[in-house]
Formats: sequence, structure tokens, C-alpha cells
Amino acid sequence: GGSSSTAPPPTLSDTTKLPLIDAASATYRGFRGGLYANGNIAPSTHTAEGLARAAKIRPLDANGNPSASGKIVFISIGMSNTSQEFCAVNGTTNCFPETFMGRAAADPSVDRSRLVIVNGAQGGEDASDWVSPAAPAFNVARDQRLSQSGVTEKQVEIVWLKEADADPVASLPDPSADAYVLETRLGSIVRALQTRYPNLQQVFVGTRVYGGYSTGRLNPEPYAYESGFAVKWLVQAQIDQVQSGRIVDSKAGDLSYGAVAPWIVWGPYTWADGTTANSDGLLWLREDFGPDGTHPSESGRAKAGAILLSFFRNSAFTKCWFLAGGSC
Repeated sequence: GGSSSTAPPPTLSDTTKLPLIDAASATYRGFRGGLYANGNIAPSTHTAEGLARAAKIRPLDANGNPSASGKIVFISIGMSNTSQEFCAVNGTTNCFPETFMGRAAADPSVDRSRLVIVNGAQGGEDASDWVSPAAPAFNVARDQRLSQSGVTEKQVEIVWLKEADADPVASLPDPSADAYVLETRLGSIVRALQTRYPNLQQVFVGTRVYGGYSTGRLNPEPYAYESGFAVKWLVQAQIDQVQSGRIVDSKAGDLSYGAVAPWIVWGPYTWADGTTANSDGLLWLREDFGPDGTHPSESGRAKAGAILLSFFRNSAFTKCWFLAGGSC
């Protein structure tokens, strides 16, 4: 985790902000890039757990019992940007066509019989608003989003989690940097998710898109970029804990599989340095954002929606439950 990062090997050069997916052999302010400890690929043991979890995902009835006539529920959890990229509406119906849910609804390859996609993310609910399983945001997700979709918390098996902290003030390598604060909150959130959703199998964690066009303090650069380290440290904390049998990152806390936490992995990486494309070809233009430079415009939602749809259609961790006729 972040607290255990040591000085990088001398072969690595320190860079300015570089997309984590393009920084596996570089560091940022002394912190190693890459999505995982050794690059952009999850270790084989973590991958094996994710595939095993995918194989366990099946339709559940309202009480969480396997049922041929049940549903597989996939919910987003997060803030306004999460909601806007997933659906655009601060709700879970009438999603805009360019968003992830809009695209999924129009894609004939997506499972229509068993899979229920729900936008649980809510405007104004930053990471601090989800850290407790008793948080009002979870009740909104249950009472307004899941119920409107005709499903229950016990049917939730997959989460896309994308969060940030509002109005951050300290950047890396400050010991009180927001990236550390966010990592701690994300650890609490995934434990809260397991409590609220007892049949949860997989959590895909996202990070902020480019914040350099921001006109305010909500979540500008470098905090948008540095939130990627919070996600990296969170996922690595679980990998290291499972491997060693002990909590190795006190900021992330206990992330053991089962009753405490679900399996956590990176979702698609969506940060790029403005008009400089990352190695996935992604770049962010000023017109991809609304007037505040932080929340996505239609073209920004379209980019994010397309990235999300491609990820869930193609990932070995997801295609078996996301696609019609998919199998693990």
C-alpha cells in the first residue's frame, strides 16, 4: 500500500503525471506506476480468484437464493461523475443513450434475461458518504434504485465503484495526501458493500478522469490523477493480505475474502493527460466536460460509456455473466 512504498530502484526514472498504465517502469514523486506491483496485469492468484468468483455468479431470487427465474444484479456505487457516466440521470431509468447503461440496453450481445443493471451512484455523494453500511446513500440505492428495478440488495453480485474526495487539499508525497485519505475510505466502502450486499462477488474499481479543465476545487489535478494511486494501493493491499495472511496496509484495513470484503480489481483505467492520448488511445478534450470542467458533457459521457461497455463485454472476469449465453 501507499504507506509501505519504498524508494524505487535506481533504474526507474521519476516522471511528471503519466497514466498509470503507461508508467510501469517509472515513478511519480517516488511512487511506482502500473496498475499492479509488477505492471498492468493482476497476479495469477488474484486472477484465479476473480475467475472463480465469476463462475459463482448466478441468478438469485429476492432472498438471495439461487433461482432459475432470479436475477443477477450489477450496480454502480459512487458520486455524480459515476452516475453520469453510468446513466446520466440521477436515477436508474431513462438513461441517456451515450452512457454505459444506454449502450448496454441497445447492445444485443448483453444478457437481457438474467442481468439487471442498476445505477446506484448519486450526485453529491463523495467517498465519505459511503464509508458506513448505515450510510443514507445505501438506503437511497436500496429504496429508490434497486426497488425501482424490481430487485433487492441480496441479489447484488457485482459492483462498479468509482469515488473521489471533494475539495482535496494535500497532494503526494505529503503524508496527509488525499490519495491516502481516499484509499482509507475505499477500504471502508468495500467492507460496507459486503455488509449491504451479502452475495457480492466482484467489485471493479474506477478512478477519476482528467481534472485539468476544472474551474473549481471539487476535484482538480493533481488529485484526479493521484486518485489512481489510491485504487492501486487498495487492490494491492488485498493481494498482499491474501498472499501473506495478514493485514499489510493499515490504511486499506482488512480486505480478506468472504464476510469482510469482496474480491476487488481494477475496472477500466480512464485517466489521460488532457489532449495527450494514453496507450489505449484515450484523450480528454475541453468539450468532453461541462462548464465546470469536472462533470462530463455528452461527448465525455460517450467516451466513458464506450470504455465501460467494452470492458464488461470483453473482460474474462465479466463476459460470462454480462453477455447473453456467456459461460465461465
